[in-house]
Amino acid sequence: MTKFSYSEYLSQFRNAGGQCNNVLSRLPGDRRRGDGPRDVTSEPEDVDPVVFAIRRGDVKAVNDLATSASHRLLKENKDGWIPLHEAAFCGQTECLKTLLRAHPGSVDKRTLQEQTALLLAVSCEHSSCVRCLLEAGADPDISSKNKETPLYKACELENVDMVSLILSYGATVNQRCGQGWTALHEAVSRNNTEICEILIRARATINPPNTYSITPLIVAAQRGQMRALCYLIGKGADVNMQTCDGVTALHEASKNGHKESVAVLITKNADANKPTNSGLLPLHVAAQYGHHEIVSLLVSVTSRARLRHSCISPLHLAAEHNRHTVAAVLLKTGADVNATLAHSHSIQYADGRATALYFAIANGSTETAEVLLNAGASLNLDPVSPLLMAVRQGCVSTVSLLLERGADASARIPSYATTFPAVVALCMNNLPLLKCLLDNGCDAFSCFTCTHGSAPHPTSGGSHIRSGSNGYVLQNDIMLPLNCSEPSGRATQFCEWISTSVMCKWAGPVIDLLMEHVGHVQLCSKLTELLDSREEWLAVKRKSLSPRPLLHLCRLRIRTQMGRHRLKSLTSLPLPDRLIRYLSLAD
Repeated sequence: MTKFSYSEYLSQFRNAGGQCNNVLSRLPGDRRRGDGPRDVTSEPEDVDPVVFAIRRGDVKAVNDLATSASHRLLKENKDGWIPLHEAAFCGQTECLKTLLRAHPGSVDKRTLQEQTALLLAVSCEHSSCVRCLLEAGADPDISSKNKETPLYKACELENVDMVSLILSYGATVNQRCGQGWTALHEAVSRNNTEICEILIRARATINPPNTYSITPLIVAAQRGQMRALCYLIGKGADVNMQTCDGVTALHEASKNGHKESVAVLITKNADANKPTNSGLLPLHVAAQYGHHEIVSLLVSVTSRARLRHSCISPLHLAAEHNRHTVAAVLLKTGADVNATLAHSHSIQYADGRATALYFAIANGSTETAEVLLNAGASLNLDPVSPLLMAVRQGCVSTVSLLLERGADASARIPSYATTFPAVVALCMNNLPLLKCLLDNGCDAFSCFTCTHGSAPHPTSGGSHIRSGSNGYVLQNDIMLPLNCSEPSGRATQFCEWISTSVMCKWAGPVIDLLMEHVGHVQLCSKLTELLDSREEWLAVKRKSLSPRPLLHLCRLRIRTQMGRHRLKSLTSLPLPDRLIRYLSLAD
């Protein structure tokens, strides 16, 4: 049998066009991820002849080249790979043996990514190559650049036989990867109790914390891996260990909605009253994420005293995230619908919000707001009226709900003095919302009271308050949210607000709507000037100058006599439909 020299094989390789069977294209895609094997889809023409022979599985050629050009066996490519790495990667066991006989000291040679041939063989699940390398003295504890070891990779691939093989050659079972995970963490994350058992028998630590103090049990709880969870508890895992943030397995199971995991942890004495560093109990977490069945499980094992001393209640969190089903469960099990935030937490908000109801409205949670109101939530416990927040958001359904439950339609902003209801300013250009408020007793008459009357308004000073694009109030051209600070400056009049550059384009329709809710009024010079600025608004001006119809004046008189609270229940009164429409300003 003729032996080829290196130069002869190189010539043969070139005559073949530098092409060979693409072994890599036959490998599963998931074996070429991360820092594992390279993703090569075509052979470059400058491939080394030794590598060419390995990829073809030509053991004779590799052996001949090892004899005639042994130095070529240690030549690195641009990734730091030598032929040994290629043989391990391609699963060419016989080629691997030849290379190891020629250069036994290269067994632990690393690539630029610090991969050994053993790690490459494990990554591609070439068991025979793995055994060959281990028998040749390969170190099973050498990790790659991101600290992955052969054992960790075998657990990731859930290759039971390979895990056992690597451990039998002395691999360190508790070695950590870059994130501090051990092989047991990885096996638990795969819910593979068979590998867990192999690792535990090899003396794997049962509660090894990773970089963030996350134990395998917490991983199992987080992912709802019931087999692994029960296995670890059975092996004595600590159910109450906390991460560096104070999170326990029960917190993680509650957060991710794993009801069975929560039930098991509770029966195994997991402490439901262990708070995170931010003071949240598992019940808080379950409420925030909307897991009402888990909330039901946790309520009975959660200390009421602990909840009272929390900076925020589970009901507040349910309201903030619109978890109306959770809110209903909490209320049914005795939660105080009018519990307020701790002062230290409340002052973190500019509006000083305190109740779950305000949280619900501030976050657009109309369904939850209705649940809370049905349970008796008070409208008067927050420094700023919940109605103001609903108006600012422009939600007619929420505003209607609050008005129906007795909210003051003429509510004012504590920090901004106005001679007219602040809700009018917060309506911006939302006429349906303004009409809703006016129909429910908002004081329209105060919008037409002006200290200057028909006399010219002073030109100096100007308005210090105007409406902003998001329903905020602008003071001295600075956008400020609703807040509960002390009022400052003189009270702003309606005519000043409606004359600002933001609102003046809506002056005609707004004034016209306001006039539908008052009797005869005299417009001040500024309002008159506004109505004169557009031809289409002259009809509104004429309406103000003309005597108001008796039908309209009678309706206003009757509404005044009935009072705001009776007006809210007009439809329930024993009155003809036509009269109800008349009094509700529908006709």
